[in-house]
Amino acid sequence: MVIPLSRRLFSLGIAFSIMLAGRATVAGPSDAELLAGADGRIERHRKADAAVTVVDRAGKPLANAEIDVRQTRHAFLFGCNIFLWGSLPDEKTEQAYRQRFCELLNYATLPFFWTAYEPERGKPRHERIEKVARWCQQHGIQTKGHPLAWNYVDDSWYPSDLDELYRLQLGRIDDCVQRFRGLIDRWDVVNEATEFDRVAYVKAAPKQSAMWKKVGQVEFVRQCLIHARQANPQATLLINDYYTGPAFARLLEQVVDQRGKPLYDAVGIQSNMLKTGRFWPAKETWRVCQQFSRFGVPVHFTETTVISGDRLPRKKSDWPSTPEGEARQARQVVDFYTLLFSHPAVEAVTWWDFSDFHSVDERPGGLVRCDMTPKPAYEELKRLVKGKWWTKTRLHSGADGTAAFRGFLGDYRITVRTGDKPPVVRELALERGKTNRFVITVP
Repeated sequence: MVIPLSRRLFSLGIAFSIMLAGRATVAGPSDAELLAGADGRIERHRKADAAVTVVDRAGKPLANAEIDVRQTRHAFLFGCNIFLWGSLPDEKTEQAYRQRFCELLNYATLPFFWTAYEPERGKPRHERIEKVARWCQQHGIQTKGHPLAWNYVDDSWYPSDLDELYRLQLGRIDDCVQRFRGLIDRWDVVNEATEFDRVAYVKAAPKQSAMWKKVGQVEFVRQCLIHARQANPQATLLINDYYTGPAFARLLEQVVDQRGKPLYDAVGIQSNMLKTGRFWPAKETWRVCQQFSRFGVPVHFTETTVISGDRLPRKKSDWPSTPEGEARQARQVVDFYTLLFSHPAVEAVTWWDFSDFHSVDERPGGLVRCDMTPKPAYEELKRLVKGKWWTKTRLHSGADGTAAFRGFLGDYRITVRTGDKPPVVRELALERGKTNRFVITVP
């Protein structure tokens, strides 16, 4: 089931997604300088030294053992929303969608828009989400729920009593986060809180907007995060916003506990770039990263779109993906992802939407086309994620039984072969800040 209502209403905030603070020229490195230094920063921040020592059962080092090192997953989260899963028009297209997703990505955002998720009071649609989440789990894809609180539209069944509506909102957070604990452990808890009271939202969601205003902007966000934390103390909780100006920073400064520690675990930045002329250049993107890294938590780019069409059309039906647009999209995707991957505070990038099929506003912003054939942007991103930024090597242990390598942070499968003995396979993780020294015993 696609959630067309939330897709249509998501466009309420689209026009604001390109707003950035500090339009004036800011001193610092140029776009070219930032991109030129990206590979060096990636080498420092996204890789680590590791060593594998091969020994026999008595602990004696084994020289000249063949060690095959293959990365199986990035620690960095390369993601996309997976809203179309299970709802494509035919089995061939459905399987192509899933295959393309798995080949490239290790992170998926699942839909929790309240009106679509609970169209009747007391009857949330947990089953479908669980099915998608379990499929992701089976394919090594980590998951996030989006969003738990967002006043984008009111449903007809919402009560007029604002106190009751508030209790239902917090109860929804309690239920969803607790129910999916261990299956979905990342959440966009509150979405677009900075300007929750803008006219478009107040008109579309008068009850939720009034409830939020009664509770108070900051207190509402605080309570949503507190309830999510109680429901799953190990969860990663985000505040997600399109607004990257000082008002969002001020909100983040206030959403803290009594010790001044943030109640959130990551800052979510939307970066939907709909107009060709409004692609975020490197300098602007870097400034946003720097601005929000000061809060001491990771920065997640939660909703990224770069279109492959020529212009913003007057009619949705007149917004095709073009060869020229696809070539430009590919270049911009490479620059944008390279810069974000090189910034030490950034932990995740989520594309929005994966395919042009039923995309928001029918915009040509997918990494694949309506028929699931990959655009150049998909191929270029795959070349980076599973090629340039992917570790695969074969080593031989020295006299001390040890072989060293430097690899990208993430999960690995290590296969050791010695003589005519059966190979020994171990699953290991290369982690930032760890010694990453592994001993593998050959029977």
